[in-house]
Amino acid sequence: MSLLRRWFDPIRSSWFYQKPTRQAVLPTEQGLSIYLRLDDVYSYLAAQQLPQLEEILSDELKPLKVHISNQSGEPPNHMSAVEWQQYCLNDAKILSKQHRFSFHDTPEQPTAEALHQAETILKNTPLRGQDFLYLLEDVFHMLWQKQYGKLRTLHAMASRHHQPQNFPERIFSETPVLASYFEFGERKYSAVDDLLRLTRRLKQQKLLTDNPIFLINHIEWREHLISDAEELNEIQALDPELDLYIALEDPISWLLLAYIKEELADFYNIQLNVYPLSYHGRDFFDWSLANRLSKRTEVAFTPFCRPTEAATQKMAQLYYSMPEEQRIEAMYEILQAVWTKGRDLSFKAHFQQVQQDLDIADLTESDVEGLLKENDMHCEMKSQPDFPVLELRIDGQSYVFNSLYRVWMIESIFSNVLEEKYKSENTADSEQKPHEQR
Repeated sequence: MSLLRRWFDPIRSSWFYQKPTRQAVLPTEQGLSIYLRLDDVYSYLAAQQLPQLEEILSDELKPLKVHISNQSGEPPNHMSAVEWQQYCLNDAKILSKQHRFSFHDTPEQPTAEALHQAETILKNTPLRGQDFLYLLEDVFHMLWQKQYGKLRTLHAMASRHHQPQNFPERIFSETPVLASYFEFGERKYSAVDDLLRLTRRLKQQKLLTDNPIFLINHIEWREHLISDAEELNEIQALDPELDLYIALEDPISWLLLAYIKEELADFYNIQLNVYPLSYHGRDFFDWSLANRLSKRTEVAFTPFCRPTEAATQKMAQLYYSMPEEQRIEAMYEILQAVWTKGRDLSFKAHFQQVQQDLDIADLTESDVEGLLKENDMHCEMKSQPDFPVLELRIDGQSYVFNSLYRVWMIESIFSNVLEEKYKSENTADSEQKPHEQR
């Protein structure tokens, strides 16, 4: 690693961390926009929130600008279009259950004919403002709930009685949109994952006329979903196991591992397994995002020295030099040294200091690079669009998800497991009572 990076990174990161988390005021001249695709399932979820959002927007931001694209972006993380599509459907189904969105039990991508009909309806309607957003929501329901008869009827009416409209707040384009997002003050906000962050920003700038109530079952950091002692004991007795596939140069790996280890692992009796991945170039990250996540998760972050590929090799060497039963604690200390103490493990003095702190006498002679590639292969088989990748196993079931935005799924899955367990027990009791009476 260059001397400039080794010495400047910790200074720069400390300075950046001490800056206010949010810019005081974002410009409002461009208003608030949302970008959608009719064949994007996240757009379907987002559309269900828009009438309510429009209702509480200040006049300064009205009308909400709706951009509808017919072009998808490139799938992330080298996923194929089919893998990305299947991932989105599964993820949206989970989100819909968690936050009570309307969703079909067996969702399918809308047909090309249905998409063409829906676009015609939306282009031709004279409705504006909240009325248009209600229509938009209805059209999305028809597309994703397989209500093609209703869609054909509405399309016939729109084709016969209306001509294409030209409203400045309704834009149809071919600009690629991978997944629905909002745009405000030249910043992008994921339409579902960042909705609460966006509304907090709007409320801070007094751009909402009422309190925003979205994603009603959102689980805040360090607020446990399960606190009842009896329920907690039942989850702990199921011996949940969690695999983490982490890119060592990715600060989110540190934030996620630290949060889970400090807050969830002991509380729920989770057995953690960590699988470090080879270098993926994730040391070029959004510093402000990582800073904000650090403050929300209450995980220390800075001063840091972003690991290079050589540094990640050294980190992995230390990890695999530890006895297996001590590796979780070792990974915690290795990442902590990098992301909160500014250690550069490609620098011999820093490496030796961390080796001494971990009490490692002899470094492993194993093929560390081969172990990382093996982890890469297993991680790739999970078909996830982002890192870190998590696999939770409990009660005979396995659940795979990814990124810091889905950590809430751990507790949500636990809650669902308990709910299903109680349902099964109640069903068994109900069947046994009539038998005893006979």
